[in-house]
Amino acid sequence: MVSRFGSLGYTIMGKTADLTVVQKTIIDTLHKEGTPQTFNAKEAGCSQSAVSKHVNRKLRKKCERKRCTTNRENHSLERLVKQNPFKNLGELHKEWTEAGVKASRATTHSYICRILLVKPLLNHRQRQRRLTWAKEKNKWTLA
Repeated sequence: MVSRFGSLGYTIMGKTADLTVVQKTIIDTLHKEGTPQTFNAKEAGCSQSAVSKHVNRKLRKKCERKRCTTNRENHSLERLVKQNPFKNLGELHKEWTEAGVKASRATTHSYICRILLVKPLLNHRQRQRRLTWAKEKNKWTLA
């Protein structure tokens, strides 16, 4: 089977089969004309799912949100957390924004969580000290 576009006479089936340059150009041309994907698949000599994946891959746009802080600012927050492991979120956020970073409290919280998950900062003894400190602070009153 040779089509009007000169595609190969055999069909490449399967999810992992790569499309050739000729097949991709045939699919793109027919897609611009508005022909159905099943027809495009027969003309290109591939499966309909391969045509669908190729077309959708070309149409997909990167929708990742732009970061509000730079790597340098993130490293400065990491330094603050390492230097002051007993400070709470509000104090760390205040110090970080005073350093010139424009970030919300929620952003600060998510970055601190990411820092603590990626790089464990406290060993067992430090964790125990922090826990006892937190238990003592829990009993404090406003006075």
